[in-house]
Amino acid sequence: MPYMSREEIDARGPEPWPQSPADALARARAVMAQKGLAQANQQMGQRWPVGCVALEITQRCNLDCTLCYLSENSEAVKDLPLAEIMTRVEKIFVAFGRNTDVQVTGGEPTLRKRDELLAIVHRIHALGMRATLMTNGIRATRDLLRDLATAGLADVAFHVDTTQQRRGYQTEVELNALRERYLERTAGLPLSVMFNTTVHDGNFEEIPAVVAFFRAHAGRIRTASFQLQADIGRGIQGARGQAITSATAVAQIERGAGTPLQFSASLVGHPACSRYAMCLAANGSLYNAFDDLRLVAALQCATVGVQFDRAHPTVTARRLAYWLCGHPAFLPSVLGWLARKAWAMREDLVRSRGRVRTLSFVIHNFMDATKLEADRIEACAFKVITAGGPISMCLHNAKRDTFILRPIRFHRTTSTLFWNPLTGTETTEPELAIVGNGEARQHRHAKGRARDWSPRRSSL
Repeated sequence: MPYMSREEIDARGPEPWPQSPADALARARAVMAQKGLAQANQQMGQRWPVGCVALEITQRCNLDCTLCYLSENSEAVKDLPLAEIMTRVEKIFVAFGRNTDVQVTGGEPTLRKRDELLAIVHRIHALGMRATLMTNGIRATRDLLRDLATAGLADVAFHVDTTQQRRGYQTEVELNALRERYLERTAGLPLSVMFNTTVHDGNFEEIPAVVAFFRAHAGRIRTASFQLQADIGRGIQGARGQAITSATAVAQIERGAGTPLQFSASLVGHPACSRYAMCLAANGSLYNAFDDLRLVAALQCATVGVQFDRAHPTVTARRLAYWLCGHPAFLPSVLGWLARKAWAMREDLVRSRGRVRTLSFVIHNFMDATKLEADRIEACAFKVITAGGPISMCLHNAKRDTFILRPIRFHRTTSTLFWNPLTGTETTEPELAIVGNGEARQHRHAKGRARDWSPRRSSL
């Protein structure tokens, strides 16, 4: 597959907003069929029209990761007005409907004012969508997480890895102490907990030890996401070495899990982009839950109308049991699978007194900014929401300045104004907003050198 040229990247913008969830699903189904990706075990176009949408509520961050997807201009950009954020939330709902996964992200979203962050999460929840807080955890205190859970937050995803170069932590194994501390903050809260880890040349050999930590805390942790190194944004590490691929990431995860896993039973969009596996956990051991590919595919097709609640797994189990009662044809296959699993897990089931948890693993194979593939962009399951509509996450990150430096149009009762992202002020002319206050210079100490954060011109 040839890479997109610079001209092709520049020419491609956001997708038009779907007119309705049905329209969005039809579009996803058509794309999957066109790309030859429509299979019984494909979730996109079957269970949902989009895996998740990223709602960036700030470009600011309190870390400066060596593999950062933000741009050199991000630090100069003011936070979007709350009214614009709420408008985008409403558009997400109209386009994709209830149960859409909305990642509240940035930058670091906890840098927004507390009342604004709570209001955003509350609005997402009020519309019947699922809000996930994507955070490095520094400002995600117990009190804030409790208030966010009350506001309707469904998930919290802590991003912790050695690219962040946190003071006092040299290795991923040492960072497990920080992961444990973040876990303690969520104890007892109705939140599904996830951890994000960037897989890069510096920590590739430590991935099994990170997985072993997740395995030991299965149940408290619902999902572990591994994001492969990509040369994009303001990061300084560049492209990954040849040792890091989706296949080798699977092998490292399996080493830490202590069991073979099946990452192709349930597909999430383009198979070259994302891979997903689920395990059953008992007594500290993991067991592949997707070992019967035909059964997984059949159930995935048949249970399209059943909603899974990650924060309340017992609710999901009851829903599935109720569904099975109405579809007895599946009972022999499901009961047979349960019997095989119970036998394989018998010793651990005895030691855990029959207590079983789940742990899911996700691999995201992000593309380098100069190595984008059109097929993967078009079949992307993870979209970033812009003023103009949703856009593939990899494409957005490859041309971020095009979106974050663009003036935002506001329609007032008597006039049209443009919000300037560099000054946070409103003007009557968009040209002024594009130029911004280029004379203002901001500096930030980053990875042992002074990084210049003064706004730079971008082709908009």
